[in-house]
Amino acid sequence: MEYTIQQLAKLSGVTTRTLRYYDEIDLLKPFRLTDSSYRIYGEWEVQLLQQILLYRELGLKLEEIKEILCSSNFDIKSALLEHRKKLLKERTRIEKMLLNVEKTIQSMKGEYEMMDKERFEGLKDKMVQENEKQYGDEIRKKYGEDVIDASNAKLRGMNEEQFKENQILEQRIIDLLKEAMQKGDIHDVKAKEAVACHKKWLKQYWPSYSIEAHKGLADMYVADERFTSYYDQHRKGMAQFLREAIYANI
Repeated sequence: MEYTIQQLAKLSGVTTRTLRYYDEIDLLKPFRLTDSSYRIYGEWEVQLLQQILLYRELGLKLEEIKEILCSSNFDIKSALLEHRKKLLKERTRIEKMLLNVEKTIQSMKGEYEMMDKERFEGLKDKMVQENEKQYGDEIRKKYGEDVIDASNAKLRGMNEEQFKENQILEQRIIDLLKEAMQKGDIHDVKAKEAVACHKKWLKQYWPSYSIEAHKGLADMYVADERFTSYYDQHRKGMAQFLREAIYANI
């Protein structure tokens, strides 16, 4: 079956403007053009659009989606199986969060006695899922599947006290870096303390610690804008300052 651009827009829920843009950037080309230069889309294009929208829903950028779709080993069936796997994980996370909220409401009504450790189960899973979604591919390539799986397991196994302690420690690192950056000296006592706290923080998540891995992570803080933005949102240049401080004081 073939569709005009208006028909495909109505079918998929995207605008004709979006479809034209996808054509312009060579992400989704029409099957053919009519004599009047109207775009016509076939079954293959419909399937590709479905993939694009699924990848968008999973948080990928258009450049990343284009790279995937243009890959010589791209296969729609395999892509759908991968989508299914990720969506099932997301469903599990949401179900845990819903259960957590329901138990909390029941606890507030006096209908259920909620253990303190239960209050953080959904939050820990959320952290794991968000980290995987944002940084998963890069950190798995750098450190390996087993290391990251073990790190996630360690996070899920944290008790309430450890979970709160790590959140406090994370904020302490930011506060120390702000103070150290005011002096602009990576050898300042505040910079050294920030690195020591950062090391302690990593040990809470990593199954094993090494200076090389710590420096490697510091390199990622400045090489990948997603990591950079996490620190630079607090003060511009913080990611670079932290990297230099780690190299100087670790």
